[in-house]
Amino acid sequence: MAGHSKWANTKHRKAAVDAKRAKINARYIKQIEVAARNGGPDPAGNPALDLAVSKAKKNSVPNDNIDRAIKRGAGLTGDAVEYEEIMYEVRGPQGSALLVECLTDNRNRAASEVRVAVTRSGGTVADPGSVAYMFQRKGVVTVPKEGLTEDDVLAAVLEAGVEELLEHEDTFEVQSEPQDLQEVVTALEGAGITCDSDEVEFVSEVKVDLDLAAAKKFLKLHDALEDLDDVQNIHTNADLSADTMAALDAES
Repeated sequence: MAGHSKWANTKHRKAAVDAKRAKINARYIKQIEVAARNGGPDPAGNPALDLAVSKAKKNSVPNDNIDRAIKRGAGLTGDAVEYEEIMYEVRGPQGSALLVECLTDNRNRAASEVRVAVTRSGGTVADPGSVAYMFQRKGVVTVPKEGLTEDDVLAAVLEAGVEELLEHEDTFEVQSEPQDLQEVVTALEGAGITCDSDEVEFVSEVKVDLDLAAAKKFLKLHDALEDLDDVQNIHTNADLSADTMAALDAES
């Protein structure tokens, strides 16, 4: 999932990872189908498909599922589905904002499900442009610390177009322009540094630090959206302090 703010690593969220594996796999399958439909079934001649397949394999999507998705997306099975990309803008508690990326074969269903999930969770579907202006598209690579220092990571990516290097509790986050993302990943791999994830995301420079009450409401909203089949990614400017995270963990 996109968005590597600190709350995403809290203990109470890890318990749901296995239960959502099938949904995560389905998201990668959709991406493969779209890439195959747009550029053909041969990864060697379709960079978008090659990248989608690589990410799916990295996330343990079975090879048989990947092969079927390529054939289906390329129209080789007679049951290809057309997907449409839609972005919804949402306002959450305490001034937080969310960008919700959907990939759907039914625009009306996606709009209805997002609106219901947001309303029932105490959020508000915002007017187009009223939230998006706070975010910029960035290449984001997450690197587990595992004995690495900031200088180690910086030395590896310095010539690869890195814009910013952020340090979190257990990871480093490397930000770049979207077109430089693959070069950053290649540079890290060339230095023997493993990446947890690499995605093009919407990043907000201004984070909103939520208190405990707002954090609970936000997580309810985020989880309701994340559970929707058409939702691919959720980007947010919400963040939690160490004290708020500790309080959440104590209650879970």
